[in-house]
This record gives sequence, C-alpha cells and structure tokens, in this order.
Amino acid sequence: MVGRSLREIVWARLRRDRVALICFAILVVMYLLAIVGPYLLNALGYDPYTFDRAAISNSGGQPVLPNGGIEFPKHPLGVEWGTGRDIMAQLLSGLRISLIVSTSATILTVLIGTVVGIVAGYAGGWTDQILGRLMDLVLAFPFLLIVLALSGVMTDRLTAMGVPEGNTSRVLYLILVMSLFGWPYLARIVRGQVLSLREREFVEAAVAMGAGTPRILFGEMLPNLWAPILVYTTLTLPSYIGLEAALSFLGVGVLPPDTTFGAMLANSVSYFQVVPLYLFIPGGMLVLLVVSFNLLGDSLRDALDPKAIH
Repeated sequence: MVGRSLREIVWARLRRDRVALICFAILVVMYLLAIVGPYLLNALGYDPYTFDRAAISNSGGQPVLPNGGIEFPKHPLGVEWGTGRDIMAQLLSGLRISLIVSTSATILTVLIGTVVGIVAGYAGGWTDQILGRLMDLVLAFPFLLIVLALSGVMTDRLTAMGVPEGNTSRVLYLILVMSLFGWPYLARIVRGQVLSLREREFVEAAVAMGAGTPRILFGEMLPNLWAPILVYTTLTLPSYIGLEAALSFLGVGVLPPDTTFGAMLANSVSYFQVVPLYLFIPGGMLVLLVVSFNLLGDSLRDALDPKAIH
C-alpha cells in the first residue's frame, strides 16, 4: 500500500468538507469579480464615478424611484443618495480596493513574521532576546490611535518619496501600517515551532553535512512550517478586510470618488432610516467575504490537524 503525503491527506479531507468547498468557491468568485468586474461593468455602461442626475431629485438629492433608486437594468442595486452614482459599480470597485489592501498586507505580514520567527527561534541567545523584545514593543503600541494620528503625516511622506499623491499613497499607507503592526503574532507562532524543529534529526543532519544557515532555515525548516503559516494566512486575511473597512469608516481610507466597504457603510448611516438597503448591500458583501475566509480557515485548520480522524 502506497502512503499518502500530507498534501494528499489534506486535500482529501477538504474535498469531503462541503462548507470548505462552498467558501472556497465564493472566494474565487469574489477575487474574479474584483479583477474583472469593474472592467466588465464599464463595458456594459456601469461606472462608479458617473453622476446620474436624472436618477435623483433636484431638491435634497434623494433617488427619484423608491427603494434607493433600483431600476432594472440601469441601476439594479440603486443609486447613491445625493450623487446618483450606481451602487453596484461602487460595490465592485470597493471590493477591488478592499482585497488589494488586505491581500497585500497579509502577504507582507506573513513574509516578515515568518523570517523573523525562523531567525529568532533558530538563533536563540541574544538574537532571540532582541527580536522577542521587538515583538513586545510593536504589540504594545495602541494600533488604532497610531494609525489615525499618523495618517496625514505618513501619506504626505510617502508622496514626498515619489508615491503618487491621493488614494495611491493612502492605500500604500494602509498596507504598510497593517503589516508592520501585524507580523509579531505570526512571528511568535513560527518561533515556537522552530524551537522544537531545531532539535529534530534532519536539522542536525543538515548541520553535520555542513549546510549553511540560510539552507537550514529556508530549505529544511520552512517546508515544515507551511501548515501553521497557511492557517494563519487564511485567518489574517478576513481580519484585515474588516480592519480596512473600519479604518475607511473612520475616514482613514481612500478619498472620494473612490470608495470601499467602510466608506459605503459610513455614507449609508445618514440614510439608514430612509433606505436601509444602503447599509445592507455593502454590509452583506463584507459579512459574506469575512465569514467565507473564517470558515475556510477553520476547515483548513481541521484538515491539517494530525490528530483528526476522518
């Protein structure tokens, strides 16, 4: 009987998990919508930046039609109060920005946390002490206050360094600040795993054969760390999506006419009692995205559990 690899075992377990498959399909659709959705809508005549003055009244700016200005096929999800911009086009534009910020920040977080955790766990001694105190220092900062206080200063500094002014610098600021404050959590997990791995026979064999430190760290240890790193990634992405929405709700995100889920939620508060649909559309999309990532992460964690019996 031929033994199965860990990858084959995990995939076999995930294929039997209907929740994981459904969540994975939802996330694939979400990323495809973020990539090609705005171009497709633009080709069909939907534009998140076009003001449809005919869809709103001249006094007050409320939609002419009931239920937020829903009109098939012109505005299937309604129009924005005061501007007449199409909600569906804004939703897909916000989905793209949200996934760009959260995915990029997650990648940077995983890279920094993995490298620092491996180095700290394997080196030990003063190196481990210094990196450990650095993790404690980063975790001690009040994240939300720092982000709000440094938003204007850091975006101006990024612009002075050559980053295009406006939303490009603001998006880059969000990516950097999320990753710079998020990596210690993964670094601690990786460090704990490396402390046990460095005593294993295959590491001792690599040292005895004269392998260099980079080879030991990234050629021998890293392949044995992909399971906790993968699980952490699937759980960090939804937290960053929610964090980006919260920061945009507080005014730290992109500036109009661009929008994100948080900005749409902030705009919907003023009209919630009149048109609740303004809140439920971006809120529902945000909930679906975050829950899909969380459920997929839970399923992946169960599939990677060596003690699980399936």
